[in-house]
Amino acid sequence: MSNGSFVTAFILTGLPHAPALDAPLFGAFLVMYVLTVLGNLLILLVIRVDSHLHTPMYYFLTNLSFIDMWLSTVTVPKMLMTLASPSGRTISFHSCVAQLYFFHFLGSTECFLYTVMSYDRYLAISYPLRYTRMMSGRSCALLAIGTWLSGSLHSAVQTILTFHLLYCGPKRIQRYFCDAHTSVNEMVIFANIGVVGRCRAFQTCVSHCIVVLCFFGPGLSISLRPGSRDAVDGVVAIFYTTLTPLFNPVVYTLRNKEIKKALLKLKNGSVFSQGK
Repeated sequence: MSNGSFVTAFILTGLPHAPALDAPLFGAFLVMYVLTVLGNLLILLVIRVDSHLHTPMYYFLTNLSFIDMWLSTVTVPKMLMTLASPSGRTISFHSCVAQLYFFHFLGSTECFLYTVMSYDRYLAISYPLRYTRMMSGRSCALLAIGTWLSGSLHSAVQTILTFHLLYCGPKRIQRYFCDAHTSVNEMVIFANIGVVGRCRAFQTCVSHCIVVLCFFGPGLSISLRPGSRDAVDGVVAIFYTTLTPLFNPVVYTLRNKEIKKALLKLKNGSVFSQGK
């Protein structure tokens, strides 16, 4: 990467705000991060221990929870460091590359995963008698592997496009984490969201529609809006890196009867007794 010899570090300034808001923002982001990790870990635990949830739908939901947990971990800790002290705002060039890669890797994998989950619900509703054969364990594994490989490839393209550009601006970035918006990158993101997001997403259950809207809405607002407004883009980026991973476990637990039943069983200890 040719930029490496010119830039060794960046300074993440975050969104413009009064210094007095550093502590409240730190507390808010910390609470959201803890709730996101705990919520997604709880979903992983419930699905793991309850045999009734060992179905394709919940297999993909475990992938989603795992992604959400790490998507927040890639960005939020650095956001907290930025708010905690001025020295925490500095990020090395290579760390910035790594953060950008994993951010787009997990985000685009989640994007593809939503499509797979929509396809799964479409088959369950449209072909109930053939569903079990069509969505076998092998098929689910191949679809899941495909989403991870596609996300990895998409992120590699994004990262290469970004860091092979000639960087001539200041080292100060008005973000809480490394991200970039260029005309080429925006076309890739738009194609990704436009093609993948429309694939039968609204032919599925209400819960899935809600999380799809929460995930694709902010991305579409950036891609479809002409020009760039750093403050607005920064707020949108915070939304889908902190709030969306927090919304997913809430939506899937509050609107899903099977998950709520499994939570009650876990609370009463009946899940463990059934496994013995």
